[in-house]
Amino acid sequence: MSDNDAPTPTPPVPGPPVPAPPRKPMPAAAPAASSAPVVAPIASDAAEWGRVTEDGTVEVREGENWRAVGQYPDGTAEEALAYFARKYDDLAVKLGTLETRAQNGGASASDLTKQATHLRGEATDAAAVGDLVSLRERIETLLASLAEATAKESAAAKEALDAAIAERTQIVEKAEAIAARDLSKVQWKQVTTEMTELFDSWQAHQQNAPRLPKGVAQQLWKRFRDARSTVDKARRAFFSELDDAHRTARDAKARLVERAEALAPRGVDGIPAYRDLLDAWKASGRAGRKADDALWARFKAAGDALYSARAEQAAAEEADSAPRIEAREALLEEAKAVADEPNLKRARALLTRIQREWDEVGRIFPREKERVLDDRMRSIEQALKSREDVDWKKNNPETKARANDMSSQLLDAIEKLEAELAAAEKAGDKRAVKEATEALAARRAWLSALGG
Repeated sequence: MSDNDAPTPTPPVPGPPVPAPPRKPMPAAAPAASSAPVVAPIASDAAEWGRVTEDGTVEVREGENWRAVGQYPDGTAEEALAYFARKYDDLAVKLGTLETRAQNGGASASDLTKQATHLRGEATDAAAVGDLVSLRERIETLLASLAEATAKESAAAKEALDAAIAERTQIVEKAEAIAARDLSKVQWKQVTTEMTELFDSWQAHQQNAPRLPKGVAQQLWKRFRDARSTVDKARRAFFSELDDAHRTARDAKARLVERAEALAPRGVDGIPAYRDLLDAWKASGRAGRKADDALWARFKAAGDALYSARAEQAAAEEADSAPRIEAREALLEEAKAVADEPNLKRARALLTRIQREWDEVGRIFPREKERVLDDRMRSIEQALKSREDVDWKKNNPETKARANDMSSQLLDAIEKLEAELAAAEKAGDKRAVKEATEALAARRAWLSALGG
């Protein structure tokens, strides 16, 4: 039979624990009836921790005791021992991996604890050959270190959870603060933006923050949902009322447009009525930007037609007024002689004639031009009137009488003061001389002012 046809070895069968005999050299010729198991010689390092009896039972040394871990009846002792040594290696590799992950960090301590606890169960009474005592000690050491890490991890998780609850509560409180405003006076574009940002923050927090306890999460969501509902309800009511107001204003402005367009045949005469319609337009309220723009374009076009007719009329009137403007400007040139005429009566006669001819010229358009010309003529009239007022005051008989009486009194006073001055000088009274001189100067000044 070839090697390929050789029978497959029967898998090892784990056996019950068997007390191991004392570790001492067996006699070279042990009696066949001896109770100690006969161990086949093993040429392997695994022999330090395991042995194979003649009946194929594999045993592992744990401290000073031997424990049966299974049988390998269809193979050699080396094969049997190597098989169970590989079982030990598998456990050692798992432990080494867990130790490396715990040392490097990044892995959850609680998850590593679960895996290490499971590995401890596998290593207890394991069907393997190796230093199981040291392996289990390493597992216990790992579990002890993971217990401390798990405690820190739990504390950090609780701290993160508390922070997450606080952050989500803050989002809820901001939403409730918006809902508590006087929503009849808010800027809805701004409020809508704020609520949208808060909802986005809520969703991002759900995805990225630690998972909140179900009861806490539901309570916070109910508060947030109620605040959003309050704001949404007020927003819908506001825009419903706004739509009604826009509809009313739109209908009113549409009627105003129709009335404005109907004024077109009246031309310039329709402008006063159009102005009334413009006042009504301003009082109609807003109809929405799009509707307002469209209706205003029509309303303005109707007004432009009326004002265009007035502009044409003004242009025609201005052209017709050109000769009259020239005539009045010529009269203004002639009126300059009024100021140069020293005789007031002749100056008044000249101005009166010019004013009569001025009125005969007729109205001038545009009115602004007429006002400019009238202002220039009015300045000439005022200048002559000022000269006449001065002359009247000067030549008024009553004024002259009062002036003559005052002059006589001043002359008497001056004569008296001159006598007092002469007496004071003769007496050498400097004080009296000074007072008389000052009084005399004042009286002479008054007399000069009266023309004396």
